[in-house]
Amino acid sequence: MELKPSFPPKLLKPMKKQAPLYPTVREAVLYDKVGNNKVRCRTCERRCIVTPGEDGFCQTRRNKAGKLYTLVYGDISSLSANPIEKKPFFHFWPGTSALTIGTWSCNFACPWCQNSDISKYPPNPARASYVAPETLVKMTLREGCRGTSISFNEPTLLFEYSLDVFPLARERGLYNTYVSNGYMTGEALEMLKAAGMDAIKFDVKGGGEAVRRYCGADVEVVWRNVGKAKRLGMHVEVVNLVIPGLNDSEDCLEELIEQHLKEAGPDTPLHFTRFHPDYKMTDRPRTPVETLEKAYRTAKKAGVRYVYLGNVPGHPGENTYCPGCGELLIERFGFTVCKYKVSKEKRCPRCGWEIPIVGEAQGFGG
Repeated sequence: MELKPSFPPKLLKPMKKQAPLYPTVREAVLYDKVGNNKVRCRTCERRCIVTPGEDGFCQTRRNKAGKLYTLVYGDISSLSANPIEKKPFFHFWPGTSALTIGTWSCNFACPWCQNSDISKYPPNPARASYVAPETLVKMTLREGCRGTSISFNEPTLLFEYSLDVFPLARERGLYNTYVSNGYMTGEALEMLKAAGMDAIKFDVKGGGEAVRRYCGADVEVVWRNVGKAKRLGMHVEVVNLVIPGLNDSEDCLEELIEQHLKEAGPDTPLHFTRFHPDYKMTDRPRTPVETLEKAYRTAKKAGVRYVYLGNVPGHPGENTYCPGCGELLIERFGFTVCKYKVSKEKRCPRCGWEIPIVGEAQGFGG
């Protein structure tokens, strides 16, 4: 199932109606007033100070008469039922699907964005595709999905919507996930956990210099949130898109692996995914598979127990192996789980090593 708006994206024009008349415009949850009708947003770590009539960096938060409003509450730009492995989550409810949604714009400036058709356009409340939280949960159940996932663009922009969707989903026995750049404030992350967020995948995007230069952000904030999410009890997986000439150097990869072990720990899955040309980087080559394999070996040698390669369907690096005896436990091809041998007790059937898998595998007797 795919849903895309039937209209082309348009630049946001000044709102002529009062904000509450638009269903996708709601007062923001996290902000402070800082004088002269200015406000400081506390949703992400940019902590934008927004003057009346202006928007924050992400273009989804607007100051109207000294109050901060989100412009994207339930404004769904994209919707599809996807395998949880596509996020990728490899250790979370294997073989299940999640109803996945996104909205407009982003709080990062990545020039390689693979969803630029929505992430590089601001919202337009007058043309919004509004889906109420209750409706989204009903759609999730109707499509036979095991849970929800907010993805495609940065899910933190749907923060207020998440706080309303997640409790409703949990009441119906569904899980809730984010596919995120990890730049939310610590306060926002705590509120998401309290609302019912079960798992978060962090896109780290390289070392400190690469993230500063290309994303306009501080990677230390992302790693801080990786550690915080682990301490809050959420399931965490970490992904690094390996881009030739940008974040594929030996030093960059070693820095990332070191931070992963420090903040996430050796049992947290670490994915190295293959870059393909997109958006403003169409002239850059695909990542050589050999580069990904080197990153895989380096991470394994450093002590990361579950390392994966992405965007290379059929590669052995997609599979899960027992750290104790090397037994092939989960065989994958792309986003499909082909074989599943982890026991119901979440152990290797050969040597008994405990495997950190959350939830039951669907259709494999796990």
